[in-house]
Amino acid sequence: MIRKIETPTIVEAEGNKPKKIEEFIGAVNSGTTDLSVARMRSPSGWVEPGQTPEFDEYTVVLKGMLRVKTREGEFDVHAGQAIIVGANEWVQYSTPGEEDAEYIAVCLPAFTPETVNRDL
Repeated sequence: MIRKIETPTIVEAEGNKPKKIEEFIGAVNSGTTDLSVARMRSPSGWVEPGQTPEFDEYTVVLKGMLRVKTREGEFDVHAGQAIIVGANEWVQYSTPGEEDAEYIAVCLPAFTPETVNRDL
């Protein structure tokens, strides 16, 4: 089966500043539960609550820098770099630099609000 995705769906983001999440493929936009593919745009100074998602997340930074904080340490992921965070690992994403960040996130299985398990 071939399906063309005409437009993404905007998914509400968490954090101290507005972040734009455009889901192209996933549970929300295409009904795909095997994986999700989204473009993220986070402003300078953005930080989200920590989370322990039930999915693997593969992130490729296209612009700027994304800070990925885990129990193992902090990783600054710059444009042209990528990071993989395994399911059930605690993680917190932020954009502490002066430049906004743009990145692609692929989640396996697909992201859902119920399986992201954000810190309270």
